[in-house]
Amino acid sequence: MASERDRAARPLNDLVEELLDREGPLPIVAAGDPVLRRPAEPFDGQLDPVLLSRFVASLRATMHAAPGVGLAAPQVGVPLRIAVVEDPAPVSEEVRVVRGRVPQPFRVLVNPVYEGVGAGRAAFFEGCLSVPGWQAVVGRHAEVRLTALDELGRTVDEVFTGWPARIVQHETDHLDGVLYLDRAEVRSLSSNQAMADRWTQPTPVEAAAALGFTLPD
Repeated sequence: MASERDRAARPLNDLVEELLDREGPLPIVAAGDPVLRRPAEPFDGQLDPVLLSRFVASLRATMHAAPGVGLAAPQVGVPLRIAVVEDPAPVSEEVRVVRGRVPQPFRVLVNPVYEGVGAGRAAFFEGCLSVPGWQAVVGRHAEVRLTALDELGRTVDEVFTGWPARIVQHETDHLDGVLYLDRAEVRSLSSNQAMADRWTQPTPVEAAAALGFTLPD
């Protein structure tokens, strides 16, 4: 197996070509791998348009297979500022209203940056494909302005609210070497089984009272 130094020194197009040689979804890197803790390299044509298109398609297929609503390139071991998001939002009406979770079409975010809009915050349980089996409460901006490019180099400049705002913050954080656990209420950390057994409510108010943490403002 190549050392971490060897992997970091490889040309990105070679790394991506090797990943795409395998069949099926790409392997998702788990917490503890340094690639998840380094700021990703801004995309500036390191992959030619055909290879970029293939890589984006593979990211999307991997996201669907996981399943998840977002996936950043570092999560498959590629340190580039590229992420994909898509959310069919298969939730109840109550959850939709409380969390602002509405369907989001497939998007490719290249070199994304976000900033909070207003002072509003929202706190909900959140999970990550690179931290399998666990969820925790994270307070995030309730509304953000996201600037980026898409896979064709077109400008994206959009305001997101509710759950879509949470998704784009989570995926952009990955590109800065930040995991959701860095922003989480540690006492809220719960296994997926505990989530299924105890904390399926639309908000984490009951979990906060029972587990002894304060919901972020």
